[in-house]
Amino acid sequence: MGRIVVISTGGTIASRWQGSGFAAEADGNEVIATAPLPEGITVELVDLFSVNSPRLTTAHQLTLLRTVHEVLADPGVDGIVVTHGTDTLEESAFLLDLHHHDPRSVVFTGSQRPMGTADGDGPGNLYDALLTAANTRGLGVLIAFAGRVHAARGTVKTQAVELDAFADPSKELFGKIGFGKVTILRTPQRPAPLPLPAMPEIPPRVDVVVHHADGDPVLLNAAVEAGARGIVLVGTGAGNATPEIVDAVRVAVARGVLVALSTRVMAGPVTEIYTHGGAVDLVAAGAVPTGTLRAGQARIAVLSALLATDNKVEQARILREALGADGSVLVGA
Repeated sequence: MGRIVVISTGGTIASRWQGSGFAAEADGNEVIATAPLPEGITVELVDLFSVNSPRLTTAHQLTLLRTVHEVLADPGVDGIVVTHGTDTLEESAFLLDLHHHDPRSVVFTGSQRPMGTADGDGPGNLYDALLTAANTRGLGVLIAFAGRVHAARGTVKTQAVELDAFADPSKELFGKIGFGKVTILRTPQRPAPLPLPAMPEIPPRVDVVVHHADGDPVLLNAAVEAGARGIVLVGTGAGNATPEIVDAVRVAVARGVLVALSTRVMAGPVTEIYTHGGAVDLVAAGAVPTGTLRAGQARIAVLSALLATDNKVEQARILREALGADGSVLVGA
C-alpha cells in the first residue's frame, strides 16, 4: 500500500506521567511501537522534536513545514503522518495546508490520552492516520482522529478531553475510517497553495484580541505598541465590536498592521450585517473578514501573509486569497 514517513513532534500521544501531570517525553520510535501497522505499509521516522503543543512556536511550525517539503522531495514517499499535540494541532495543520502543493497526503493525528494507558486512543488514531495517508490523494492536509477524517481548513478542537476531539462546526463530516477503509464524503475547499516561506530570524508577532461585553481597545492598542505586525480581532456574533474598537482598528491598519476579523461563535461565517461598531464598520476600517475560520487558523493565515512579503498591499491581498475572501472560488467549492 505504500511507504509512509511519520514525523513525530510530541504531544499527549508521546506523553508520560511526570509526578504532577503528563508531558511529552517519548521519542518517535516509542510512539510508532504502540500501534499496529496496516497491511502493506512500511514506516520511516523523522524524530523532529517532542514538546507539549501549547509550547510550540512559529519556529517549530516553520521547521515542521520545511521538513514536510523535504520529505516529499523524495518521489518514493507515498504520504506523511504527523503525530502532534491536540492543543495547537489545528494551527500547524492549517499552516501546512496553506503551503501544500503535492497530491500526496499529509495526515495529522495525536491522542487525548497519554501513551501506555489501558484505554489510550493513540494507537488506533496512528493506525487510522497511516491508513489515510496511504489511501488518499489530492485532498491537501488532513486530520485523522477518533475514526473520522477532517480537512485541515476549518477544523478545530471542539472537545477538551473527550476522544472525538475535532470537527469543523460549519461543515458536514469530511470522511470516516472503519474496517480498514477510508471513505471521503466531500471535496475540500482550498485556495492555490502559497510558496514555501523563508525562515525568519525573528518571526512576525501576530496577536489575538477577543471582544466581550464592556470590551475596549486597550488590549488591541497594547498589541500594536508591543510590535504586533498582525492582529486577529475575535468579535461577538457575526464579527462585531464597538465604535471605539473600530477606531483602533483603523489606526492600526494605517500603521501597517494586518488585521483579520473572526468571531467567538462556534459556527457560521463572519458577516457584514451590523454597524455602530459591527462588522460593517470593522471591514470598512480595514479588517479582513475570515469567513468560517476561527482565531487560531485566522492567526496562521495572517502569519503566512506576513511571511510572504513586506509589501502591505500584497499582504492584504495574500491574506484574502488564503481565506478565500478575494471573490475567487476556492478549489473544491
